[in-house]
Amino acid sequence: MRAPAPGFTTRFAPAPTGALHLGHAVNALWVWGLARRFEGRVLLRIEDHDRGRCRPAYEQGILDDLDWLGLVPDGLTTRDFRAGPVPQRQSDNTARYEMRLAELEARGLVYGCRCSRAEIALVTNAHEGLELVYPGTCRGQGSGVRDQVGRRVLMKRDAPERFDDLRLGPQSQDPMAQCGDLLVRDRNGQWTYQFAVTVDDWEQGIDLVIRGEDLLASTGRQLRLAQLLGRTTPPAFLHHPLLRHPDGRKLSKSSDDTGLAELRAAGWTPARVLGLAAQLSGLQPDPTPCAPAGIADLFAAV
Repeated sequence: MRAPAPGFTTRFAPAPTGALHLGHAVNALWVWGLARRFEGRVLLRIEDHDRGRCRPAYEQGILDDLDWLGLVPDGLTTRDFRAGPVPQRQSDNTARYEMRLAELEARGLVYGCRCSRAEIALVTNAHEGLELVYPGTCRGQGSGVRDQVGRRVLMKRDAPERFDDLRLGPQSQDPMAQCGDLLVRDRNGQWTYQFAVTVDDWEQGIDLVIRGEDLLASTGRQLRLAQLLGRTTPPAFLHHPLLRHPDGRKLSKSSDDTGLAELRAAGWTPARVLGLAAQLSGLQPDPTPCAPAGIADLFAAV
């Protein structure tokens, strides 16, 4: 793994669609550990763009778990999020997304799309579980069609996006081959993950994105979208290992036995949780407890 440039700004950005679990603790460990090791800053962001699945109670649980773990963000704190609207909560940032979408529309880069996921799957003969590649069915509609439609950005068939992941090394991704024209707002008016995080990372000054390997495939399209939006200096990326069950499945929010609230209720300490997370993500050979103040030491060899 290569060391990041000192003084970076990164983010811990959970979605309040469920409670935090041990997998989130791994991400937090990498985010705060690297930031403290290399004099970086950690911003807290609540990614509640999916208004159908997000719940205020889950957000409160996330804030409670962070306070319990002793991981304190720089800038806005958990107290600020509890107090009211903040720009690092996506549902409070709608005006910024509207502005960025309008800029793309003014340049002729956006069109209306009526296609449902089922229709796209039928046209493309997509197999269940595979990512849908949009075939461009509605490309000719332009941006004037607005009623009951999603919004897509013309991604264009340029050269692949190339980037050097700090942990995984050189990568090459072709967004058009992976997903086609990118959906940025769905038919219900909700912002998509890809659009919201790309705008947020740019406007909040994120220059190092630290996240799990399951999001590696999103990187090329986010880089392409950031270029279209006008970002001239892309962020660096580091994708860390995921926690998995013995059968290889990714640990999910439905894993009640690894929920942080459940572990806390069972008598676990924050240091014990962080120590186990460090072991399971390959940062130490055993689950030796690790206090929040000592997590930078886990990256001493970087």
